[in-house]
Order: sequence, then C-alpha cells, then structure tokens
Amino acid sequence: MQAVSGRRAFNRIIIDARLFFGKLQWIERKRSLTNLSWRALGVFGVIVVAIIYVLPTIRPSFWPHKKINLGLDLQGGMHLTLEVDTEKAVEGTIERISQEMRSSIKEEHIRFISLNRVQGNRLEIKLDGQKNIDEFDALIDKDFRNLRVLSRNTNGDVLTLLMDLPAKETEQIKKLATDQALETIRNRIDQFGVSEPDIRLQGQNQILIQLPGIKDTKRAIALIGKTALLEFKLVDETHDLNAALKGNVPPGSEILYGVRVDPTTHRTYRTPYLLKKRTLLTGAHLTDARVQIDSQYNEPYVSIDFDKKGGRDFARITGENVKKRLAIVLDNKVYSAPVIQEKITGGKARITGHFTTEEARDLAIALRAGALPAPVKILEERTVGPSLGTDSIRKGLISMIVGGILVVLFMVVYYKGSGLIADFALLLNILLIAAGLAGFQATLTLPGIAGIILTIGMAVDTNVLIFERIREEMHIGKTPRAAVEAGYDRATLTILDANVTTLIAAIVLFQFGTGPVKGFAVTLSLGVIASLFTGLILSRIIFDYYLIKRKVKSLSI
Repeated sequence: MQAVSGRRAFNRIIIDARLFFGKLQWIERKRSLTNLSWRALGVFGVIVVAIIYVLPTIRPSFWPHKKINLGLDLQGGMHLTLEVDTEKAVEGTIERISQEMRSSIKEEHIRFISLNRVQGNRLEIKLDGQKNIDEFDALIDKDFRNLRVLSRNTNGDVLTLLMDLPAKETEQIKKLATDQALETIRNRIDQFGVSEPDIRLQGQNQILIQLPGIKDTKRAIALIGKTALLEFKLVDETHDLNAALKGNVPPGSEILYGVRVDPTTHRTYRTPYLLKKRTLLTGAHLTDARVQIDSQYNEPYVSIDFDKKGGRDFARITGENVKKRLAIVLDNKVYSAPVIQEKITGGKARITGHFTTEEARDLAIALRAGALPAPVKILEERTVGPSLGTDSIRKGLISMIVGGILVVLFMVVYYKGSGLIADFALLLNILLIAAGLAGFQATLTLPGIAGIILTIGMAVDTNVLIFERIREEMHIGKTPRAAVEAGYDRATLTILDANVTTLIAAIVLFQFGTGPVKGFAVTLSLGVIASLFTGLILSRIIFDYYLIKRKVKSLSI
C-alpha cells in the first residue's frame, strides 16, 4: 500500500510540474506574442512613413511634400567657377582710406598739393611747407597708423610721401573678400530659389558653383556676378560736363554713365554724368529692398529701407543738399540723379531705371544679399543638359535592377524560403533609402546611385551572416526557434562592428568630401542604417511570426 501511495504522489508531482512548466510556456508565448505585436507595429509605422515620403517622387500630384532632389549630373543645370578679384578689394580699401584722409586733412586745415591712389594699391601725397608736413605726420601717427611708408622724398619744401598697407593686412583683406563673396553669392542663390546648390571655395580666391535644374542660365550668371555696390554721390554742377568729356576732368570728380535700353527698338543709350568722387552713403546700411510698381507710370522700381544709422545719414545728406542732384550709383552705373526737393526722413528711398519686373526683382535680391566686396569673373562655365541626366538615371537604374535581380536569385536559390525573407528586406531597404533622401532633402547624384547599389550588397551580407549562424545552430541539433535566437544573438555584434565602421567612414567622407563624394556618402550612410534596420529587426520579426504565431516546426534555409 505504501508503494502504491508513493507512486501516486510521484505521479501527482510530475503532473503538477508539467502544468507549472506548461503555464510558464504559455506565459512566455503570450509575452513573446505581445512583444512581437509591438515590434511589428513599430516596423509597420516606419514603412508607412517611408511610403509617405517617397510618394511625391513617384506621383508628385498625389502628396503635397517635397520629392527627391536630383543632382547636377542627373537633372542638368549649370556649373560655374568664379574668381574673386581680391586686388580690387585692396584697391577699394585704399580708396576709402584716401577719402577719409582727404576729409581729415581738410578738417585739420593742412594744405597739400595732391593726394592720389597710384599703382593700384598705393597712396601718394605731396605737401608743401614744413608746417604742413609736421601737421600731416602728426595726423598719420594719430589716425592712420596702419599705413606703411614706402618712400619719403623731399624736393626743396615739397615732400612726396608714398604709402600702402602692410602685407599681412593686405592678405587679410583678400581672405575676407573671398569669404564675404562666398557668403553673398550663397545668399543670392538661396533667394533666387535654386534647390540644393553646391557652393564652395576652391583654392584661395575661387568659388565653385553647381546649380541643379537651373534653366535661365543668363539670368543666374547676371545675378551671381553683379557686384551690387550701391553708392549715393552728388552731381558736380560747378564744372562743365562737356569739358570733362574732352579730358579735362576736375580733381575730386569722375565721369560715370547711365545706361538705358529702349524697350521698342532695343537700342542702348548712354548718358554721361559728372559726379563727385566722394561717396556720401553706401548700401551697407540697407535692411530691405523690394519691388514695387509706380502708380503714375506703371513701371516697377526698387524700394529700399535703411537701418537707423543709415536713415539718419540719409536725412542729413538730403537736408544739407536741398536743390542739388543726388545720383544713385550701382556698380559704377548711374540709375537716376533726381533733384533733392526737401530733407528726406524715414530711412526710405527708391531706385528707378526703366526696369522690367524681372530686372527689378534680381536687383532687389542682389541688394538684400549685400554687395560683393570685389568683382568676380567667370573662369569656367559649363551647362549640363537634362538629356545627359536622363541617360545617367536610365543607366544607373538599369545597373541597380540587374544587380538587384542577381542578388535576389542567389538568395532564393541558396537559402530557399529564408532567401525570400532576405529579398523582401532588401526591397524595403531601398524604400527606406529613398525615403531618407526625400525626408532630409538630400541630393541624389550619380555616385549616390553607386552608393545605393553598394548597400544592396551590404544589406544581403547582413542576412548571409545571420543565416549561416542559424545553419550552424541547427546542425548541432537545436530547434528552429532556438537556432534563430542564437543565430541573431551571435551575428548581431559582428554585423554592428562592420556597419558602424562603414558608417563612420561615410560620415568622414560627407564631412570632408565635396560634390560627388558627398553624394556617395549620403546614400552609403542611409543604406547602412537601413540595412541594420531591415537585417536585425525586420527579418527577425518575420522569423518570429512564423515560429511563434504560426508555430512552424522547420525552417527552409
């Protein structure tokens, strides 16, 4: 009897243990299913967002979002190499110093014979009398210490002094001129409305510009190259213009021309003006410039606003010169020279000049972006036609499709059913890259297509590592579910190591590369991130779905 009761107790313990472990398995399965559901929901959300971002590229009218930007090599456009004339920036600085020196000499009542800019970037002054020489030396020491004396020649009581800027300061002016030109051109192009322009320094004083999709190349070149130096100068009405035109230009004055094109005959008319060289006000104090329509003549003009200092200076200048003519000069071209009727307050002025609406708009853009510190000249101009871009896209897509088909067939043949999972992950990998390009508004270039093709191979490589690990685990007798878990656990670290180092290299390429190299780095970075997502998360969810929810007992791998 004791043996029978002991056997019953043992059997009861076995049954209770089975029930306990069965309950644990049920709880584990339920938790796995819940975890699987949340992961699947997250992946589904990512896929939906990716589709939303890609839709505008496929059907532009279907979804109001920006599509993938194509680079210059794919959609055509304009390639420019500009050279900043930095010597003109130095000459401009010397000219400004000469004007300041002339004003200071007059304020100190120092008599001088002449003060001129010579040899481009040098100042020459001639003084008569020891008293004037001593007072000028004191003025130089006080207000113009940055000038370097090159020579000091005395002929009787006449002193001839030749000065310039030190080499270090000259180089600094040239560097600042190039940097400012780069920033000014970038601002103009941004306001012009070009998507994803590539603007960067090349060498010491050259600027490389690529404008994808630009069609009106002449207008773009005119806008980029416009110096947009706005100056207000008084008309010299005390001297004879005709005498000046014959070569007798009075000291302190200059001849500039106004240019007008007759809209009917398209003939160009040049009107000469005798202006005082001294610039009373520049466009440095502009805060806004916009196009408006003259209600009387129904012609566009550019309305400009000054900041507080510029407004005060403009009010003072107009107040001191009532009934005199004030010329509005842009890039040494006179646009208008109206008579000042009264003191103008409020910090506003207008530029008229028989503009077309497009010309007025481009002028307003140039003035808002600021003046170039020095003229620029075009060293290279190249236009890439859209037909070349279409051909590049076609060949790139063909290579991507051919490569993709070969990879898909290999995975299906070698890994059977699991290969289909890898192929599905591969398709989503390409979708995620395209969504990333659209979402970040990155530019797709021909090297970028090469980067996508490379990531196709990398994405498959991730699945190959995982599948080989799973095969090894199944060969030692593990169940399919245990083999999948072990395979992913053992392969994850290797996959992360390989992809993170590739991602670091891509980031370095993007940071320090230019043009095509950046395009390659962008798609490579997006491809690495997408392949990690599809390889480690998406494919794992598909395996778990079949093994946990569908309770598949064997793997086709």
